[in-house]
Amino acid sequence: LAPDYLVISPGPGTPDQAGISLAAIEHFAGKMPILGVCLGHQAIAQVLGAKVIRARQVMHGKNSMLEHQQQSVFAGLPTPLSVTRYHSLVVAADTLPSQVVRTAYTAPETDGWRDLMGLWLPELQLHGVQFHPEAILTEHGRTMLANFLAVTA
Repeated sequence: LAPDYLVISPGPGTPDQAGISLAAIEHFAGKMPILGVCLGHQAIAQVLGAKVIRARQVMHGKNSMLEHQQQSVFAGLPTPLSVTRYHSLVVAADTLPSQVVRTAYTAPETDGWRDLMGLWLPELQLHGVQFHPEAILTEHGRTMLANFLAVTA
């Protein structure tokens, strides 16, 4: 095999329970573009040294408004937009290295809380989204996936 891209997909459990995902990210980071979706996003963050923690609220089959910085997979998309979430864990944004771009967060809760929804490390070609761009209820999901292919070409 000679892949051009790698997608680390969603799944149950924690990054440590995600088979070869962590090893694949460690091996291919900087060698090819990688997109992590949900558990894959968490796995990328963990490889970069961040902590994956229990979410304040379990989000299985729920939509949230997302605000983004028009970077990485979000280039050219309106903000805010609605995304579909299926997870009970999140990346603790404050534990990511400073060079990791935090590309998206949920709209603030009444107490100001926001969950990290996107990350990007350009020099290693790592892109991550906590939500599911492939879900039918995620706005502009196909465009996000097309953006991954385009920004990494």
